[in-house]
Amino acid sequence: MKATQQLHDLGQSLWLDNITRTLLDDGTLARYIAEDSVTGLTSNPSIFDAAIGGGDAYDAGIHAKSLAGLSGEDLFMELALEDLRRAADLFKPVFDATHQVDGWVSMEVSPLLAADTAGTIAAADAIHAQAQRPNLFVKIPGTPEGIPAIEEAIFRGIPINVTLLFSCEQYLAAAEAYLRGIERRVAAGLDPQVASVASLFISRWDVAANPQLPAELHNTLGIAVGKQSYRAYRALLASPRWLKLAAAGARPQRLLWASTGTKDPNISDTLYVDALAAPDTVDTVPEKTLHAVADHGKPGAVLAPDGGDADTVLAAIAKAGVGIDALALKLQQDGAEAFVKSWKQLLQRIADKQAALAAKGKEPLAR
Repeated sequence: MKATQQLHDLGQSLWLDNITRTLLDDGTLARYIAEDSVTGLTSNPSIFDAAIGGGDAYDAGIHAKSLAGLSGEDLFMELALEDLRRAADLFKPVFDATHQVDGWVSMEVSPLLAADTAGTIAAADAIHAQAQRPNLFVKIPGTPEGIPAIEEAIFRGIPINVTLLFSCEQYLAAAEAYLRGIERRVAAGLDPQVASVASLFISRWDVAANPQLPAELHNTLGIAVGKQSYRAYRALLASPRWLKLAAAGARPQRLLWASTGTKDPNISDTLYVDALAAPDTVDTVPEKTLHAVADHGKPGAVLAPDGGDADTVLAAIAKAGVGIDALALKLQQDGAEAFVKSWKQLLQRIADKQAALAAKGKEPLAR
């Protein structure tokens, strides 16, 4: 049995961390669904930047939208949502069969809003309305300014994928925001079933920490933080606070492993996926990692609800001189800055394509 099927049978959702128009047009995404147990996907500015810049698949769409008077973020949003609506429709049978637990796609708010709570809420409202798909998450970063936006969006009934979480503490802040949003809905007599996932980034820990650590501790920090966060996740789901909401009809915010492609060529290309097998979680994987897991993945023992050896590993890493709390904050800040860079690059790429298409003799761009 393929490892992808093993993970699916265990109760872990495997989502693709990529989307391109070509994946949709040539049937590749449909094949991943049929053959590799892929039950959702995620996107971010870096993914769309690579997709739009990687060929001419978007040229016709860019030109048509230019003629309609669109440019900048408005044009990009239309392009992205065209792809995500198609992907959402492919996953709709999974969405229906799992009673809306699985089968999701994700669209991120502008990274330029990372420090703007009110702007993030307005953007989440707009994306949710424009998408017109029940199985589309709006991605909001779990930054200090993003946390109140997450609570408010959940209260408004917008499904949220909380992104850019690195530590257990950051995960718990996102989980608290979700709980508060659901509690407010219950108090207001609203339907408590608003879906959410909390995306904890794994591999970036090791990229940052390995140079400061002895060889025996290389590539252990990300998994240890994952185990620590899984313990917190399980404890939350067993808490009286959550059980009260569950009795009212609420559904858990699922813990999601993000950034699970390996960056170190000296380790297994399925290390993080194999190590983080756990029920009631999601794992998002790049295409390269998906192929590796389907070919030779070997999921290990299911994560222990008590965190296993997480505390021991984290203590050894701290003793070796890595300030874990400070590094978590830096990773979140660096991640936000990287998405801003990709966002600006993406918008410039679209503008350049508009200009190039006009120069090739296309009709003049609408002003």
